[in-house]
Amino acid sequence: MKTVLINKATKSSETLKTIYGRRSVRKYKDIPVNNEVIDQVLDAGRMAPSAINRQPWKFYVLTKKETIQSLSKEIGKIAGKEFLKIGPKQILKAVGHLLHYPHDLRFFKGEYFIFHGAPVVIFITGPRDNEWAPLDIGMCSQNIMLAAKSLGLDSCPVGMGKYAEQTKNYSQLHIPSTEQIYLSIVLGYGDEKPEMPKRTRDNIVYIDRMESW
Repeated sequence: MKTVLINKATKSSETLKTIYGRRSVRKYKDIPVNNEVIDQVLDAGRMAPSAINRQPWKFYVLTKKETIQSLSKEIGKIAGKEFLKIGPKQILKAVGHLLHYPHDLRFFKGEYFIFHGAPVVIFITGPRDNEWAPLDIGMCSQNIMLAAKSLGLDSCPVGMGKYAEQTKNYSQLHIPSTEQIYLSIVLGYGDEKPEMPKRTRDNIVYIDRMESW
């Protein structure tokens, strides 16, 4: 289902084009990303708003293929164990969801690569004692993904990146004990073009709406 354009401005606004064009890509070309481009993407993340301007985020970036693959494998083991804890009903529900993404069925074959073969993995951390950090980092992450799209890259948020804390490789990230991983994002040159998933259109409630001019 194609999302209906908000208005005519969507066609002419580069910002709206980027928002509508971004997809979560789970297959990447084996092409490295220039360090300068990575820095530009992270600078966009820094421009996000945050509570009392605390800017709680820190970025831990991986670009070496061997390190990414090793950590991905270890996270996959932890994620698999966590998945089995959710119970039969939730497992069936998850399987139904994954049928929409055939490449993700590798999870059940022991071949699932958490970071989808992307050449860049960004772990975003924040203080463990900051109640607003999840919201701030969410806004920061959206900036990163939209900036990546505008620079010709694709991306995907990977929630299971948080399981890195439970792996034997975690010390390689040099993340202090006062911080926790809230999200990981992968970046790279996509090798697929996912269609836009259906968007819910009945989730707006106008409490007090002015008449159109």
